[in-house]
Amino acid sequence: MNTTSTARHDHRTNPGSGRVGRIVRSPLGWMLTGLVGVGAVSGVTANGPGPVPVLGAAVAVAVYWTVMRHLARRPTPEIARRGAGREALLGGGIGLGFVLVPVLLITVFGGYSFSWAGHGFLPVVASAAATAVGAAVAEELMFRGLALQALEQLCGSRAALAITALFFGVAHLANPGATAWSALAIALEAGVLVGAAFLWRRSIWFVAGLHFGWNTTEQLLGIPVSGHAAKGLLTAEVDGPALLTGGSFGLEASIVPVVIGVGLAVPMLVLASRRGGLLPRKRARR
Repeated sequence: MNTTSTARHDHRTNPGSGRVGRIVRSPLGWMLTGLVGVGAVSGVTANGPGPVPVLGAAVAVAVYWTVMRHLARRPTPEIARRGAGREALLGGGIGLGFVLVPVLLITVFGGYSFSWAGHGFLPVVASAAATAVGAAVAEELMFRGLALQALEQLCGSRAALAITALFFGVAHLANPGATAWSALAIALEAGVLVGAAFLWRRSIWFVAGLHFGWNTTEQLLGIPVSGHAAKGLLTAEVDGPALLTGGSFGLEASIVPVVIGVGLAVPMLVLASRRGGLLPRKRARR
C-alpha cells in the first residue's frame, strides 16, 4: 500500500482539514456560520402563525448545537437540558421584574397610564408568548451563545461583553422609531445586562428566559417592544418627556431601565468573576 498517497487522499477528503477547515473551525469561522444558520431560521419563522416561532426556536437550538459540536468542537453545557426549566424560570422572573419596576416608577411620575384593550385574553397571551419565545431564543443564541463566546476566546470576556453589547444596540437601529439614544440605551440595559447575566449563569436558558419575560411583559402591557407595537391586554397612554417614557420606541428608550439595567449588571459581573466565569485575555486562546 502506498501510505503517502493514502495520507494525501485523507487530507483532501477530510472536511475538517486544510486551510478552509481551519478557518471554519476558528472562533470567527464558527461564529459567522452559526449566525447565518440561526439567523436564517429566525428570519423564516419569527413572524409565522401560531406555534411556528416556537418550532423555529427549537430548530435554531439544533442548528446551534450542530455548529458548536462539529465546527467549534466543544461541549454545549449552556443548552443542557438538565436544569433548563429552573434557569428559564429564574431568568423569566428577573425579566418580569425588570419591566414592572421601571413601568411602575414611570407611571408614578405620570408618564404612563393604562386601560383595558378589550382583546381576547388567551389569543393575545398565546401570540405574545410564541413571538417572544422565537425572538428570545434566536437572539440569545446569536449574541450570547455564538458572538460572546467566540469573541471572548479571542479577546477575553470583558472585551467580548462590550463588543456584543455595542452590536446589540446597533442591531436595533433599524427598528421603528429608533434613534442613536435608543441604540445606546439598548446596548447598556440589554446588551450589557443580558451579557453579564450569561457570564454569571453560563446558561442560554437563563438569558432567553430573561429576554422572554421582558418582551412578553412589555407587549401585554401595551408598550412597544423596541419600537414594535403589537396587541396587548392593556393599552398604554404615554405622556411626558421621551427621556422618561421612551416615547414611541417604548420602554427601552427610557433612562429608568438604563439605570436599573446597569445597576443589575454590576453585581452579576462580580458574581461571574467570583465563580471564575470571566475569561481574561491571556487565557483566551484555547
